[in-house]
Amino acid sequence: MAKKLLESSAVSAFCDSIATMLSAGIQTEEAVYMLAEKREQSHFKTVCDGVYAKLIHGAGLATAMESTGAFPEYAVEMVRIGEASGRIERALRSLGRHYDSEGRIFNKLRNAVVYPAALLCIMSCILIFTVAFILPTFTDAYSNISGSLTSGSFSMIGASAVIGWIALVVVLVATASALAVAVLARTETGRIRVIKMFEKFPLTRDAMYQLAVSRFASALSAFVASGVQDGIAVERAAAAVDHDELSAKLQRAHQSMVSLDNPRSLGQAINENNVFEPIYGRMLTVGIHSGSADEVLGQLAGIFFDDAISQLDAVVDNVEPVLAGFLTVAVGATLIAVMLPLIGIMGSIA
Repeated sequence: MAKKLLESSAVSAFCDSIATMLSAGIQTEEAVYMLAEKREQSHFKTVCDGVYAKLIHGAGLATAMESTGAFPEYAVEMVRIGEASGRIERALRSLGRHYDSEGRIFNKLRNAVVYPAALLCIMSCILIFTVAFILPTFTDAYSNISGSLTSGSFSMIGASAVIGWIALVVVLVATASALAVAVLARTETGRIRVIKMFEKFPLTRDAMYQLAVSRFASALSAFVASGVQDGIAVERAAAAVDHDELSAKLQRAHQSMVSLDNPRSLGQAINENNVFEPIYGRMLTVGIHSGSADEVLGQLAGIFFDDAISQLDAVVDNVEPVLAGFLTVAVGATLIAVMLPLIGIMGSIA
């Protein structure tokens, strides 16, 4: 039994490989066995062996994946949907693309955070040394000086200490935050926590919502294609979503669809509860009227996912310049803190 989630890249490789072998006519259990065969002992092999053990005892692929505890809930739910709708190969390929993109996003995030985190650590050491040793040295020197020399510069000792401590505290907080994100982003479980944090962060809130909507649209597409009644399809697709804001909207949408007083159609429920942006809501309505709702939902899932990726890329690309600017300001503040007493001395001498 696996104790931790697989990396996004490993989930992508599993799904893509199984889909390829299924398209070649290979049975699911044989495909999983071939995937693990001759591999060196690793977490991935252990997971594949666990899936295979469940499959040969008659379990479905989704159940077998879930039993290992190594696959994200979304992946398990999408495979279950694919099995129920008879579109397992399509579901696996979709998951392969999704987790490949997700893995690349988090690798980029990790690389963008690790380097600034290292710089912040170095800056913290410099500031600690400055505040703990250099500034007290100046303070002691001023305490030993008497006369008019200190009258013009003594007031600057307090200012230098304040600037030094403020810079130190700010840098330490930034360092702790950067290190926490860097550490969390190294594991799949940590990435889930990072995603939940990003859902609250203003710069990434919209991107996280788009990712959640993409998951919902993809799941709903599979259910609609399998002929599941719309109300049940929305309820089950919503179960694949782990986003508070979207979950609340979907709950209201489902309730409006099953209302006895004034039941709403799928398109009406989605549009009235602002699950999709208006233009995409109209696309769904057109798809429903033309009998191609599942295809339109699949296209919308791709659009939402690409939009989320673009937004996250923009945020990640801006992280390093912002931190570089912050470090520059911190260095400047440190230098000012050290030089202010000297400026006071020079003013007194003059």
